[in-house]
Amino acid sequence: MNETIVATALLLRRKAVRKQREKEIYLKKRARAFRRRAFAAKQEKQRLCFAILLALTTLSIKLPTPRSIWTRQRSSYWWDHIVFSTFTNDQWMENFRMSKTTFVMICNELRSSLKKSSTTMRQPIPVEKRVAISLWFMATGTDYRTIGHLFGVSKASVCLAIRQVCRAILTTLLERYIKWPSGENLKNIISGFKHKFGFPQCVGAVDGTHIPIISPEDYPADYYNRKGWHSVLMQGTVDHLGIFIDIYIGWPGRVHDARVFVNSSLYKKGQEGTLLPNWKESIEGQEVPLVLLGDPAYPLLPWLMKPYSDNGHLTRDQKRFNYRLSKGRVVVEHAYGRLKGRWRCLLKRLDVSVEFVPDVVAACCVLHNICEIHGETFNNELLDGIDDTLVQRSDYSSDNSQSAECTRKAISGYFIHH
Repeated sequence: MNETIVATALLLRRKAVRKQREKEIYLKKRARAFRRRAFAAKQEKQRLCFAILLALTTLSIKLPTPRSIWTRQRSSYWWDHIVFSTFTNDQWMENFRMSKTTFVMICNELRSSLKKSSTTMRQPIPVEKRVAISLWFMATGTDYRTIGHLFGVSKASVCLAIRQVCRAILTTLLERYIKWPSGENLKNIISGFKHKFGFPQCVGAVDGTHIPIISPEDYPADYYNRKGWHSVLMQGTVDHLGIFIDIYIGWPGRVHDARVFVNSSLYKKGQEGTLLPNWKESIEGQEVPLVLLGDPAYPLLPWLMKPYSDNGHLTRDQKRFNYRLSKGRVVVEHAYGRLKGRWRCLLKRLDVSVEFVPDVVAACCVLHNICEIHGETFNNELLDGIDDTLVQRSDYSSDNSQSAECTRKAISGYFIHH
């Protein structure tokens, strides 16, 4: 009895297993058939698409049609209809740091350098808009994407416009607006320093400042300055009105300022005797040449005056000299404050390649001079929040030349009576 039950159970199990195998085989065949049909349908669809594409290509060859502009359409309503048409002069000053009149003048000066011809593939961004994009970036330091949304252009177009405008400024306006004084202009500067600051025979004040940058990919440690951030150094010389008459930009922030100075064309020309004319004035029985004013980090040279080192034992005459020199030299510090207050991209980490940093900074200096020369209003509130980015220097120790010491002593004597 038990054997019969076992045999029956085995038979039923074999039948169930066989049916399960048959079902699996059927499902596999069905799946393969489905895949074959799907593959065939896909091939047919591809053949149809290819045939249509071939027909369209053939038709386009036989019947050419004009190409259309392929750029993505963006809205420039804000610039075209609000800014350029309705902004008041105060709004121009607030957003572009200059009047509309000066803006138009700059556009006209740069037009030949920035003018591009239209093509069937792309319409060039108008000169006015490219200049406005660049000024907005310099004035605010806003990121490219935000500026692009504002002006209705792509991020790449913003980047390109800034590069084009900065280079156009350097090739077209730099030599006209940042130039070493001569002739009547030089005489006016000498007179200006004497009447405004009481310093005789002075033609300018020199100092350096740090320009914050994003850490570069190559040699980032070289750009890490003693203040604890990455920067590029700028050395600037200004006249009695705070207008730049010489700039030198590009050395890594970690480099000592004395090394920057001795590698500048300013130093080389000064040492060669070609920087200043041989105009001397007799002061306290000494023939005093034309000089620049520098802080304690600069060397004392026949053409460069620096303060007496404060060793705690300065005479009254030496203290008076230091005070008068500091009073005259402050003009360069004020110039840097107005430069960075007006063009605030120089206060933030400049979001450009380290190779392009000197171009942006130099362009800002040119625009600074244009604004100062044209009497553009400067809002002193822009000075709020400006950190001290001037180069912090230690006293430069070297053997001072005898003629330089005599010049400094003579000017010290001059201050006793003036």
